[in-house]
Amino acid sequence: MSLETKIMDAMKIAMKDKDKVALESLRAIKSQLLLLKTDGKTEDISPDQEIALLQRLVKQRKEAYEQFLANNRNELAENELAQAKVIEQFLPAQLTPEELEKELREIIAETGAQDIKDLGKVMGVASKKLQGKSEGKTISETVRKLLS
Repeated sequence: MSLETKIMDAMKIAMKDKDKVALESLRAIKSQLLLLKTDGKTEDISPDQEIALLQRLVKQRKEAYEQFLANNRNELAENELAQAKVIEQFLPAQLTPEELEKELREIIAETGAQDIKDLGKVMGVASKKLQGKSEGKTISETVRKLLS
């Protein structure tokens, strides 16, 4: 089942349940999928593109959450966090910090990285291998910790 189909099914449920937050989140995903389809580059959206799109939407919501908290707009902040949780439901399961560290240790051994100078080499492989399973920022922080 494609992401678009899953979104449409979830939208129907959210409409029946009168869940405004879920509906708003799902409409944002649908909108971004439609924009991606009509940008003229491709007709079909690959699973990697879907994951990247969902990750971008979650990241935007989390950044907005931080901004609203910084400005004491708690109600708006909670709304953004709730939307991020709805969108995260469509992402693959995220790796725990322990699983991520294990995967990164294997990648470091594969690439033969010795110190922080080899960060780029490790990040290139890790970003492709762990796409959708963990955020890039988390991967980067963990690689830095392991290489230093």
